Amino acid sequence: MELQIKEKNGFQYVDEGTGEVLLLLHGLFGALSNWQDVVQQFSLRYRVVIPLLPIYDMPLLKAGVPGLVGFVEDFLAEIALTEPCTVLGNSLGGHIALVYTLQNPTRVQRLVLTGSSGLFEDGMGGSFPKRGNYGYVQERVAYTFYDPAVATQELVDEVFSVTNSNAKCLRIISIARSAQRHNLAKELHKIRVPTLLVWGLNDTITPPVVAHEFNRLMQSAELRFLDHCGHAPMMERPREFNQLLTKFLERTAASVPTS
Repeated sequence: MELQIKEKNGFQYVDEGTGEVLLLLHGLFGALSNWQDVVQQFSLRYRVVIPLLPIYDMPLLKAGVPGLVGFVEDFLAEIALTEPCTVLGNSLGGHIALVYTLQNPTRVQRLVLTGSSGLFEDGMGGSFPKRGNYGYVQERVAYTFYDPAVATQELVDEVFSVTNSNAKCLRIISIARSAQRHNLAKELHKIRVPTLLVWGLNDTITPPVVAHEFNRLMQSAELRFLDHCGHAPMMERPREFNQLLTKFLERTAASVPTS
């Protein structure tokens, strides 16, 4: 299944299926395709919406977590999506989902976080991207996954083309530093919605200890680990991720008010 990308007033996004809304947010080096397996399965029963976050071309002064949360709010207003939804976020997308929930508590029914930043993250394995070094980029992309084979040449080429641009690199660095500054440890207790934490046991960017800390600080969270899995479970273990998501959505359906 190839994702159909829509465009409206400068926003690029996926909008598949009908029903209760799942809003999916990708990470710093992510793309709409990161959620392909989720879209394929869940668009049969849900409306799945994924905005392409303007990580590489947003105004430099806005290149940070608050600016990206504002972008999500503007995007939802543009497509007139006013009903409360379930928000899923991977890595930086999880961080955006958390801040969005804190700022818009009545607009979020449930949260699903996987490899989320917001407490701690080792963004590029301890350093920022080196411009023009393909081998370095290849190593860092592989570092995202337990199985380096998931870091296909297509994926590496995509990240390399990004890190080869000074303007894009400046935005990546600005956003990564913003994520490190915006620590949410003292805010998480305010989030009351049912929350599913899905973590790779072999995540080296937001290690399992981070997942345990999210679980400790969030009142309505449940934590599930996937073995032989790194920082992007929905890509590396799509079948298991989708099974956990299905059970969570079904189990918490009764606690979600119908509009």
